[in-house]
Amino acid sequence: MAMETASFSMIWGDRMEYAVALPAAGSGKRMGAGQNKLFLTLRDVPILIHTLRVFEHDPNCTAIWLAVKPEEREIIEQMLEQFQITKVKGMTDGGSERQHSVYACVKAAKGAPLILVHDAARPFIEPTVIASLVNKASEAGAAIAGVKVKDTIKKVKAGQIEETVDREQLWIIQTPQAFQYEILATAEEKALQDDFLGTDESMLVERMGMPVHIVESTYDNVKMTTKEDLLIGEAILQKRQQEEN
Repeated sequence: MAMETASFSMIWGDRMEYAVALPAAGSGKRMGAGQNKLFLTLRDVPILIHTLRVFEHDPNCTAIWLAVKPEEREIIEQMLEQFQITKVKGMTDGGSERQHSVYACVKAAKGAPLILVHDAARPFIEPTVIASLVNKASEAGAAIAGVKVKDTIKKVKAGQIEETVDREQLWIIQTPQAFQYEILATAEEKALQDDFLGTDESMLVERMGMPVHIVESTYDNVKMTTKEDLLIGEAILQKRQQEEN
């Protein structure tokens, strides 16, 4: 079942092609799955395939590069064939850190005008958000998806509240994160040279003094991390099916 809630053909005007870097070498420890969590299924379809289908169905996505564990390459190849995913152009070896895995994909995607880095465990990204990210990154260089914080946030030290933080200025950051290719490639290379590990790709670009723009995403764009997230995923699928009917 296609997971879009809007048609890509209705979203895009002029074509703005991009490639995707998708680190997919996770372990599933927090899921307690005993295997790569991306192989777990939602409605009989692996999480990885749900995610790949979003980009497979986007005519502006020209290539997908996966970072995988070498011992899982054959399993993933079989999945791609079974579910007719055609845009995966290659699979690099996953690195010891997520950042290294992403950089391997970035180098493989050389020549793409724009590159999106996306968590393979986020299968519910909306086409409209992807379109907005690509538009903004094409225009301004770098753009990332996020949602506004809904809860009250307090800064705590030694068990005592120090400050109630203004939540109007706080965002929960997601993926995709979209960049003009040379910006991200340069940021990744500099981080490697400096032996710097960031928490996301945006951080690598930020440390070069470059502006990164925020694009509002949806709260459905959750990352499948725990068993509870699988229940959320099933609920999102059910909601989307009802919206289509």
